[in-house]
Amino acid sequence: MLDIEKIRDILPHRYPFLLVDRIIELTPGTRARGYKNVTINEEFFEGHFPGHAVMPGVLVCEAMAQVGGVLLLSMTGNEGKLAYFGGMDHVRFRRPVVPGDTLVTEVELIAAKGNIGKVRAVARVDDEVAAEGEFIFALVERERTNKTTDSVVEDKVAK
Repeated sequence: MLDIEKIRDILPHRYPFLLVDRIIELTPGTRARGYKNVTINEEFFEGHFPGHAVMPGVLVCEAMAQVGGVLLLSMTGNEGKLAYFGGMDHVRFRRPVVPGDTLVTEVELIAAKGNIGKVRAVARVDDEVAAEGEFIFALVERERTNKTTDSVVEDKVAK
């Protein structure tokens, strides 16, 4: 299990764009399971949609991709890299995600070769499929530097 601080060590995302609260299962190179507690305090509910709050589908995909990123970045040789979103295939939305839901995402590794990884993801709310699809990532090196007391990540794409 990975708490939020361990997730923040792996992923560069920060509020308001960190969309996974906990990893509850992780088998590096095979599968991961994590969740996002969806609350009305999320900034995107201000405009999506007034009077009928629904988590945007693109953010549901991002939440699934972040669990996939944790899976790929936990594999030997990928520690400390960045997982850039490379594409999505066969994405389908099955039900809306609303405030109060816990979005549970399960990802399984389909393939990993060199700096490319592909996962299959299924996101559920109360055991009902909310969204599913396949996600492709490019894994690249990153450099960390320290400025004052904060760690700043400088992205450098290997050319």
